[in-house]
Amino acid sequence: MNKLIAPSVLAADFGNLQRDVEMINNSKADWFHIDVMDGVFVPNISFGMPVISAIKKHAKKTMDVHLMIVNPDRFIEDFKKVGADILTVHYEACTHLHRTVQAIKAAGMKTGVSLNPHTPIAVLEDIIKDLDVVLIMSVNPGFGGQSFIENTYKKVQQLKALIVYSEANTLIEVDGGVTDQNIEQLSEAGADAFVAGSFVFKSENPTNTIADLKNLVCPS
Repeated sequence: MNKLIAPSVLAADFGNLQRDVEMINNSKADWFHIDVMDGVFVPNISFGMPVISAIKKHAKKTMDVHLMIVNPDRFIEDFKKVGADILTVHYEACTHLHRTVQAIKAAGMKTGVSLNPHTPIAVLEDIIKDLDVVLIMSVNPGFGGQSFIENTYKKVQQLKALIVYSEANTLIEVDGGVTDQNIEQLSEAGADAFVAGSFVFKSENPTNTIADLKNLVCPS
């Protein structure tokens, strides 16, 4: 299947956000990845609803919204209103995960669940068929620019095995430290979508960097 590149808007230049959104529109990227942090679940704060709404006005590709917040159920309808196409919550933040997943579906969005680096794949066995995406964190959530955790390859392989065994159609997304040095190995392990932030936006030519990543996993 087609592999997906999802530049992380968290690493964009906030002073030139429209410019960077247009760059993603005109690149080979597939999704906009938008991290929402509350300063509680993770020690950082990022976008609120007005910024996401502003991005949506210009974005021409899928809005992949990743909630790193406590009590995400309170805001499901709000994220639908500001333009989320995929809404991903953290397993670690949801006491009643099945209820949260069903609420996201009922709001008309695709459903994702994210796992922190220390959380085993096995916790998703009972819900994998209900998920459109599983987001594997390959760094500890909260800050961009961290080093990739090598155990991620094994987790992706385990998740792929669970998806195949369960006859699910879930996509595997990886977020954190993704570069041209590890994206091919992640793809071979079974990953379908790749979030790249600092590696894209700190490069000399982000458009070319996105194209290079895409070509590594989808050779023409």
